[in-house]
Amino acid sequence: MDGRRALIAGAGLIASIVSAPAGAQQAAGTARAPALPAEQPIDPAAPLADMPDIGVAWPELPPQTPAAQQATAAQTGETRYAWRIDGLDDMASPLLRERFAALSVLDQNDGEAANAAQLDRRAREDSTLLVTLLRAQGYYDAEVEPRIDTVDGRPLVILTATPGPIYRLKEVTIDGVAAAGDKATALRDAFGVKPDDPVDADRITTGEAKLRVEAGEQGFPFAKVGEPEVTIDREARTATLDISVDPGTARVFGQIRANPNNRVFDAEHVQEIARFEPGRPYYAPALDDLRRALVQTGLVSVAEVTPVPGTTPDTVDIDVRLEPAPPRTIAGEIGYGTGEGARVEASWTHRNLFPPEGALTLRSVLGTREQLGAVTFRRNNFKGRDRVLTAQISAAHTNREAYEANTFSLSGSLERQTNIFFQKTWTWSLGAELVASDERDVIVSTGEPRRRTFFIAAAPTSLVYDDSDDLLNPTRGFRLGGRFSPEVSLQGSAFGYARTQVDASAYKSFSDGVVLAGRIRLGTIVGAPRDAIAPSRRFYAGGGASVRGYGYQLIGPRDPNNDPIGGRSLAEFAIEGRIKAFGDFGIVPFFDGGNIYTSALPDFSGLRYGAGVGVRYYSNFGPIRVDVGTPLNPQPGDSRVAVYVSLGQAF
Repeated sequence: MDGRRALIAGAGLIASIVSAPAGAQQAAGTARAPALPAEQPIDPAAPLADMPDIGVAWPELPPQTPAAQQATAAQTGETRYAWRIDGLDDMASPLLRERFAALSVLDQNDGEAANAAQLDRRAREDSTLLVTLLRAQGYYDAEVEPRIDTVDGRPLVILTATPGPIYRLKEVTIDGVAAAGDKATALRDAFGVKPDDPVDADRITTGEAKLRVEAGEQGFPFAKVGEPEVTIDREARTATLDISVDPGTARVFGQIRANPNNRVFDAEHVQEIARFEPGRPYYAPALDDLRRALVQTGLVSVAEVTPVPGTTPDTVDIDVRLEPAPPRTIAGEIGYGTGEGARVEASWTHRNLFPPEGALTLRSVLGTREQLGAVTFRRNNFKGRDRVLTAQISAAHTNREAYEANTFSLSGSLERQTNIFFQKTWTWSLGAELVASDERDVIVSTGEPRRRTFFIAAAPTSLVYDDSDDLLNPTRGFRLGGRFSPEVSLQGSAFGYARTQVDASAYKSFSDGVVLAGRIRLGTIVGAPRDAIAPSRRFYAGGGASVRGYGYQLIGPRDPNNDPIGGRSLAEFAIEGRIKAFGDFGIVPFFDGGNIYTSALPDFSGLRYGAGVGVRYYSNFGPIRVDVGTPLNPQPGDSRVAVYVSLGQAF
């Protein structure tokens, strides 16, 4: 102890010596240096400035070697130290250890040299911290004694903890809860803290928060919850807990009020987005859901949703304040795909040109295999949440291995969509389409080129059930979807047919980071022969979203020029293992198969198989996919390797 006092006294002496010259200079009153501005304090660690009028710079000092550092530490009395806690064993919770590690000055400075005075101060600070954390978990008699030993020439700081017995709650009182009537039991259960529980500050704080949330869920928008009061009985080693609740009046939803200067949505459209209606019991989570949905539109930068007293004592109005986000978007994309060629895509969108949420998009594609121009009108949340009304005019030139087409189309649809923020179990779409298409292919029997013009009217519909746990990276569950499109075609004479396609996929997780996924796809066109159907309306297979290892649309029967001709039916399957290998990266071995048939129903003969391996990078917005595949039984002209890149899993 005498040595420690001497060291502390020595530190004070050094401080007085350092401050003495400044005081002496001021007393002399001569050759006084100008004062530095207050905003430019002297930094003792800053490099020295060059000497004026001499032209000689201060030399660069070489870094100290480890031996020199040890010599310096020996001169200053500093050395590296270790530390540990004794007496807690397994009784300390992981949360207590986590908090101590985050706040401990011993831990924060671990590995750095320290002198005896610094070690003594840090040990005492951490002793006080540990006592505080133990008392917060109910050990009100806890004591911690610090000491410093020497092991192998290094200081070892030991904190010896004596937690003592744990204090338990003798009584728990929630004053005022009876005013909630038949909902009082739900509020008590939400609080969750009961007699004979440990006097744990975290559990009490969590119970208070749950009580506030439950009050909102039970229809009390203006409930008031007081601060918990704990009274400790040292002699009995027990405590009493009192918390007060003023639930107020249970209310029902009234009207939505939008801020008067709102330039985004009016109150009527906000009501269409909301998942609650006037007259329904108040439910606080519905306000959080509405806030997220308003921001998700992309037209709102700030959304404040606040309950306010309604026009009658039993209603609660919802005050909505919105700040607009920039409504215009310019996007571009450059890419290349086997069978699809190089392409450059650009688009301009005004997302609220026709309020509310009426967007206009101008889109163009310039590529080696495709050129397109399109104008699209899209209204989100049309007459209800997540309903999308779309109308589009487009003109396109497409050059595929199977055909070449110049197409003009008018289309519209009403659909219920899913997204990564609000994944839906059921989604559907209803649409209509008018198409005029000038198409060139070949006569299969002779290989001679031909040109035909088709006028097509279609009414495509779809219905999808999604039981998976994630939209972009599912690990369990299944999906089942069907598409049906009755069509009328005029080419010489009018005839009708129907296109039907069914997709199913399933996902099974075997352990952390190992998922087995599989899918099947079946399709059929009935009502017309293959050759009468426009080449652009037939089924094709092959590519990154079909049978990997093969080029885009290259699987199936071919003409005399070895080009695909498409078909009236298809059958596909795929199976893959998704294995997280290291960090955010994973590997995915896969095996795919499928074929196209000219008959109305697939007979599953002549299946083409592809296999390969992929790499996944699991980013915070979804997996990025790179797959490399090869055909196992290729047709003449098929490449030996195909590469696919996309966002999200293959299925």
